Amino acid sequence: MKFAIVTGGSRGDAHEFAAKLGSVIENLSATVVDDGPADLVLAVGGDGTMLGAVQLAVEWNVPVLGFNLGTLGFLTEADPDLPEETIARLIAHDFEIDPRMTLEASSGSGTAVGINDVVVEKVDSTRLISLALQINGEAFTNYAADGLIVATPTGSTGYAFSAGGPIVDTSLDALILAPVATHSLFDRPLVLAPEDVIEIKVIRDRPVRVYVDKTDLGQLSEGESVTVMRGKREAKFVTFGGSSYVGRVRDKFGLDH
Repeated sequence: MKFAIVTGGSRGDAHEFAAKLGSVIENLSATVVDDGPADLVLAVGGDGTMLGAVQLAVEWNVPVLGFNLGTLGFLTEADPDLPEETIARLIAHDFEIDPRMTLEASSGSGTAVGINDVVVEKVDSTRLISLALQINGEAFTNYAADGLIVATPTGSTGYAFSAGGPIVDTSLDALILAPVATHSLFDRPLVLAPEDVIEIKVIRDRPVRVYVDKTDLGQLSEGESVTVMRGKREAKFVTFGGSSYVGRVRDKFGLDH
């Protein structure tokens, strides 16, 4: 079995743990690959590292598992204190796949796929931007705001949550749209069908920037737009079971019960 390991940037603890994982994998007669498709992608770090690992796994159409060395770790599943047990279970295929929908965003700058969200936000921090929202080709409303977020259920606990959006169970498929600091009369988040196609157009001479899971898709000027829809492939999250989504949200947020 071939593993690819994605580490958390310049973090020393992540690289140290990744080296340990590599030794465990080789001791169990499996292989670590530096480039080219693997059978499974391992992320070592926090949720930011996991986002990059997921994009790689989606490209290769293989499962992904995260070891949480960060703080909240909503996307990471594996216990870093049990690397040998975890790798052994992976090699034995003793795990389940939790499929998650992805997002695809397209503009004049190109196309990008993400697991969390597409963020359209202002470039000038002192000025609101004006955006026209269309859903399935039908005009919905215009926003004067700091930005708009289109998120998956996986991304509903991220930036969209901070903007007032709902937490959506990841077993569901849906598009969550949340305006950021809007000055418009309609400021409520929307939960849309996964098949809906969203177009966000700049309607005032104030540029915006588009990010897909924090990857810069480029800048849009007045009259330009970005189209967001469900991704063609699902992300395959490895899970070992044992915790419900409700329990996971409760524990990650430290809620009383």
